[in-house]
Amino acid sequence: MTRVPSMKVLHVIDTLGMGGAETWLMELLRLWARRGSGQMDFLATSGNPGIFDEEARALGARIYYLKFGRANLGRFVADFRKLLRSGAYQAIHDHQDYASGWHFLAGTGTLPPVRVTHVHNPWLHMEANYAVSPSRRMAAALGKQFVRRISTHICGTSAQALRQYGFDPDGIASPAIAVVHCGIAIEKFNAPRETDRSAVLREFGWSPDAKIALFAGRLDRALEIDHPQNHKNSWFAVNVARVAHNRDPSLRLLMAGAGDAVRKELERRIGNWGLGERIRLIGVRRDMPRLMRAADALLFPSRQEGLGMVAVEAQAACLPVLASTAVPRECVVIPDLVDALPLSESAETWADALLRAMAKSRPSLERCRSLLEASGFSIENSARRLEAIYWPGRQ
Repeated sequence: MTRVPSMKVLHVIDTLGMGGAETWLMELLRLWARRGSGQMDFLATSGNPGIFDEEARALGARIYYLKFGRANLGRFVADFRKLLRSGAYQAIHDHQDYASGWHFLAGTGTLPPVRVTHVHNPWLHMEANYAVSPSRRMAAALGKQFVRRISTHICGTSAQALRQYGFDPDGIASPAIAVVHCGIAIEKFNAPRETDRSAVLREFGWSPDAKIALFAGRLDRALEIDHPQNHKNSWFAVNVARVAHNRDPSLRLLMAGAGDAVRKELERRIGNWGLGERIRLIGVRRDMPRLMRAADALLFPSRQEGLGMVAVEAQAACLPVLASTAVPRECVVIPDLVDALPLSESAETWADALLRAMAKSRPSLERCRSLLEASGFSIENSARRLEAIYWPGRQ
């Protein structure tokens, strides 16, 4: 990548947690720190610290905690405007969809010349907000209008997500509307699996012949499949694993992700089936590349995704993926690694497909690496795409 002049960018997020957008921004920060490409700072509108804060600061980022909400709106506006005036940023990149319009409105007159709104979240989150109250529907509708009027660029993790939010990437529009994928450090996932597989089997006390399915995502607060707080479809995944275990007793399931509110209930139900040692809820993990290399398939039955970066990471690890057809096909880089089923299919059908996926012969690490490196999901290509926005007209 050709080095570009140093630049200051402020990223607006909820918190530096383990989400797909945040892990992407951390990879971007690591890349910029190595290359001296620019200064990246973060504004956390939750007002809360995150799991990556310490590393981000070590890499030179500043993190500002300004809680955004009705109760403290006046303070947010004053502190936000002060930050923008003193920060001398050339670009602001807001990752909170329609809410970014309100942030930009608050900063009117102090905003940088480049103003990016980025859509990451699945549309069902917005639908759930609409259902709460008319005031939230109005706030979202106004936020969308402010996005259109104040942003210079509207980006999405997928074309599907952009269209769901009402932004057409194929239209001629101002502001510019385009897909900008999150990026990953491919080499973290693309490595031999034997050592990691043996270590993971020992960690969970499983025999060498165990077949490991991996589920990565927050445990849903609701277990009903059509509930607005059922996003990752974790309860369905557990039922698929139960059926698959009945078909093949060597099947094991690791479920990595936050969700303490429902964890005990899921563990109680799993324990009642006698599968407590075979289906393990392991919480937030920072060794996802290792778990992906150890696993035999990724089970990804989400009801909706902005893109589905976990499927991209799995392909970098040469890990077969069984996803729902609700996941955008834009996440598919290596077609022979990814299968998809409708969520209308039964757990039995999904279990059979999962066992077939686990039995697949895998492409070589070299092939997976070369295909991912050529895609928009490599951190280098993703960074280049962003830099073309931040530094318009420069190579």
